[in-house]
Amino acid sequence: MGVLDGTRVVELGNWVAGPSAGGIMADWGADVVKIESPAGDPFRTVFGTIGLDPNLPVPPFALDNRGKRSVVLDLSKAEAREATERLIGGADVFLTNIRPDALGRLGLDPHDVTARHPRLVYASVTGYGLDGPDRDRPGYDVGAFWARTGIATQLVPPGEAPPGIRGGLGDHTTGIATVAGVMAALLERERTGRGQVVATSLLRTGMYCLGWDLGVQLVFGKVAPASPRAENPTPLVNSYRAGDGRWFFLIGLEADRHFPGVARAVGRPDLIDDERFARARERLRNRAELIALLDAAFASRPFDEWTARFDAEDVWWAPAQTPAEVVEDKQAHAVGAFVDVAGTGEAPAFRAINTPVDFGSARAATMKKAVPALGEHTVDVLREAGYDEGDIERLRLAGALG
Repeated sequence: MGVLDGTRVVELGNWVAGPSAGGIMADWGADVVKIESPAGDPFRTVFGTIGLDPNLPVPPFALDNRGKRSVVLDLSKAEAREATERLIGGADVFLTNIRPDALGRLGLDPHDVTARHPRLVYASVTGYGLDGPDRDRPGYDVGAFWARTGIATQLVPPGEAPPGIRGGLGDHTTGIATVAGVMAALLERERTGRGQVVATSLLRTGMYCLGWDLGVQLVFGKVAPASPRAENPTPLVNSYRAGDGRWFFLIGLEADRHFPGVARAVGRPDLIDDERFARARERLRNRAELIALLDAAFASRPFDEWTARFDAEDVWWAPAQTPAEVVEDKQAHAVGAFVDVAGTGEAPAFRAINTPVDFGSARAATMKKAVPALGEHTVDVLREAGYDEGDIERLRLAGALG
């Protein structure tokens, strides 16, 4: 039994930011009913949109949708909208990342819905928020989280092309924020008996993630741009390459404390008292020289030799791993970062990434539930909502079930 066992979530969303929040809650034991159009969430066949085989399995979709129940309703039909209203009325949480204008046309404006269902927690996930001139602008995390917030430009020196984002980074960060808001609203409901609207956006989440830089901008009117690696103002928080080509990061943020260990590890204890590097101000002024010195030293030995020296001198470091290395990482396995997921239908089980929170001794040791087939649970969920066989047939004849 998960910590959210007995909690009902109705999800009307697609792609990633909203469904990722529903996926976390499903992993935690909530009954998440995913309402899909007859064509299904387009994320189900995302590989086809980029020119690959649309029938390939989609592990990213599985991560955000395993353990849910899929219901197909064609919301262009009044009968489907009525069924959706009934499902929402029996839920603790309604989660959606549909744009506000579309929700309004469906009769699902957040304030109207919570007026009809006072105990409901209505979780809205948008690109740019529920208010303002861009509230209905398409976002995705590459636009609203990555580009518009300043994250992309702050990762490279001025004049360089901003880098792209890896799939789901901003969406999953926003999904975690959404779940936190939902949990807080459910806790308050325990005290007051009333639900409320919980609103998150890719824009706000991205700005919070870049909050250090944006806070400096607000107070001082400017912020330091990114520097080339060879001129990093904090040489002890920088990436370096060992002689066998493997990359790692030093993470000596408290440089006055950590620099002596680094100097000893590279066989240069004389650098500890070298006037060019002995104190923070001098290391900043002579950073290019220090980084070049460390580059030359680290190029002289393979990665494993350096990491053994680092550990002997209590140097703080981390490997810059590839995905292939991460999935073999013994520490990741030890802390439960991977989980088995049941296959859909006759498909075999597969290994996947776990959600990032454990609860005491309840860390899941069993297999996670399968990803639902499109519309797999439509009839069961409608029956639970009070529809009899005649009602379901009328919905079908009206085209409400696709």
